[in-house]
Amino acid sequence: MKSSQNAIVKDLVLVGGGHSHVILLKKFGMKPLSGVRLTVIARDVHTPYSGMLPGYVAGHYDFDEVHIDLRPLCQFAGARLYHDEATMLDLEAKQVVCKGRPPVPYDLLSINIGSTPSFNGIPGAEEFATPVKPINNFVDRWQRFLDRVLDSPGPHRIGVVGAGAGGTELLLAAHHRLGNLLAERGQDTDRLEFHLISKSETILPNVSAAVRRRFERLFAARGVRVHTGAPAEKVTHGAITIAGGKTIELDQILWVTAAGAPPWLRESGLDVDENGFIQVGDTLQSTSHGDVFAAGDIAAVVNHPRPKAGVFAVRQGPPLTANLRRVLVGRPARPFVPQRAFLVLISAGDKRAVAAKWGWSAEGRWVWRWKDWIDRRFMRKFNELPEMAAEEATPLDPGLADQATLKDISAIAMRCGGCGAKVGANVLSQALAGLEPLGNDDVLVGLHAPDDAAVVQIPDGKVAVYTVDYFRAFIDDAYVFGQVAANHALSDIFAMGAEPQTALAIATVPYGLEAKVETTLREMMTGAMKVLNAAGATLVGGHTSEGPELALGFSINGLADKEHILRKGGMTEGEVLILTKPLGTGTLFAADMQQKAKGRWIEGALSCMVQSNRDAARCLFNHGASACTDITGFGLLGHLVEMTKASNVDVEVDLEKLPILDGAQETVRLGILSSLQPANVRLRRAIRNLSEAQKHERYPLVFDPQTSGGLLASLPAEQAEPCLRELRDLGYAEAAVIGRVMAESEHLEPVTLIA
Repeated sequence: MKSSQNAIVKDLVLVGGGHSHVILLKKFGMKPLSGVRLTVIARDVHTPYSGMLPGYVAGHYDFDEVHIDLRPLCQFAGARLYHDEATMLDLEAKQVVCKGRPPVPYDLLSINIGSTPSFNGIPGAEEFATPVKPINNFVDRWQRFLDRVLDSPGPHRIGVVGAGAGGTELLLAAHHRLGNLLAERGQDTDRLEFHLISKSETILPNVSAAVRRRFERLFAARGVRVHTGAPAEKVTHGAITIAGGKTIELDQILWVTAAGAPPWLRESGLDVDENGFIQVGDTLQSTSHGDVFAAGDIAAVVNHPRPKAGVFAVRQGPPLTANLRRVLVGRPARPFVPQRAFLVLISAGDKRAVAAKWGWSAEGRWVWRWKDWIDRRFMRKFNELPEMAAEEATPLDPGLADQATLKDISAIAMRCGGCGAKVGANVLSQALAGLEPLGNDDVLVGLHAPDDAAVVQIPDGKVAVYTVDYFRAFIDDAYVFGQVAANHALSDIFAMGAEPQTALAIATVPYGLEAKVETTLREMMTGAMKVLNAAGATLVGGHTSEGPELALGFSINGLADKEHILRKGGMTEGEVLILTKPLGTGTLFAADMQQKAKGRWIEGALSCMVQSNRDAARCLFNHGASACTDITGFGLLGHLVEMTKASNVDVEVDLEKLPILDGAQETVRLGILSSLQPANVRLRRAIRNLSEAQKHERYPLVFDPQTSGGLLASLPAEQAEPCLRELRDLGYAEAAVIGRVMAESEHLEPVTLIA
């Protein structure tokens, strides 16, 4: 049971994972504010550090070195990470409207999303140019361009539009990287052609003349063609037209001009400037809405306008954190004045850089080493986090809540058991009010009827198939957890060749204030309903209660033709084994609990877990599957042993052919395994050739417990290839033949693992 100190009183929602917000998260992790729940809504779980992007393009850094992994950082801060994109604010209801999930309510909101590309209405620019922001989109497109260059003989003509510091660094980085890659392959680097296009009369208009002269010499030495006073007028496929009607043929156009803001900020009703950036006062609060803060590029500080540079976002992190904490506890925010002068460090592609401040400038490899040291030190603050300490209860700041709320918090500590632990009727009805269960003529009495139980009719000629699953949340996103829990429960029905008919929910929601309980329950059940409706299962009722942690399960009723039920028994000699989803959820989420899993690994696993097994089951059935099961808590080996015993056969599994989730092999190498792994390992006595199999790096993954795992089925060998093609067309990209069925032997071990 949670103590009253842990009751959630206020929600602080952060939109974006920019430089200011990562500093805020680190500070909240070091000094939590009891009673405040942090939620981060981020389009990308790996947030790029703009200062190191040119080094990445030049090949000096790899992906992880230039990105901050938000997932372990959010865990360290005790924050919920919602991998989604904000599309609007409901400032009256105090909600963030998102692209792919229910609205997220807030008491206090902070926005740090950077800027978006601004093409200034230039025809064709949005279609044919590659903007440098958002940086993650650029990184993907840049890699594809590198592949194209290496796969074709050239010539290769690259243009960069925008001659500020960003455009200058990017062009020189691209020049260095492409030249090196072609030289390594023995290809002619003279076939590379670079153009820098600027509407201003000079390059680097915001720096000193001395710095400009240094880069003009660099461009001349490297053969870069510079076009100043040449605003872009039109972009077409393979070309750009600049002022005066001159057309430059280009294979790749990189767009690094002054960026803008997404239109939804203005459309939401916030005060914005002429470019759409949020106008904020000296406290970083919106000039129109005091409960909304903004920092970094997306903010326009009215009294202290500054360039859109990462250094200002970094400097705004501490005052943003301090002011949010003050406002949360009912204290006034304090004004913040940004610095006027700042150190400029501009890289030159190779491991050289230029430094400038107060009219002084310097150039050389030592400057790059200095810049590299500064950048790496900054990144270590967020990618090398302290070990998680045991949570200590801290007194709730009385400024967080009024007297009525404090009285409600005290009541939480005295919750009753039994029926007294049920979620209140008002909370329950409001949370479920917006849910629309799938219509079903077989449901005579369902979710929104006031009766004590559901009444469901079984159609003639059908048999009922029942299953139940229930487990506690392993992620902090209730909406995604609801989807995973529903998929997990439905898989038992699909594995037997049945179609789901109805579902009953069993939900436990953490103790809290009514408004917070209602939001959590609504988010979780909205996610579950999305999956149930898509599967054809009508939610007809359930039971909700309050408890120490979030948990959800379902009792599913399915229908099947008696003669066409798929069971674990039925495998015959000569058939092949097909697994529809990759393994590894157990080790990945064990690593996630220890902040040892990369965010992209967990997002990849979740994408797999929310994928329904319905289409896979139909495909397997249509290709003559004789036996089937879903891979869940007992792991691949445990469920395979069940199938061999029920079928009186032996099987052979090729460890090399097992599909594995991204990152699972890495976490296994670290020795991170699920808490259920030891119980599953006891089944190793069922393995023939054990001593050889144990040497294989994938061996531990045959015991790895899966949540919402794939289906394992046997089917005729001649159906394997057409079945795999169809499975991949249906979206099961990792589906694979992993072994074959053999005649039962006299050995006690029914499973042979090929190492």
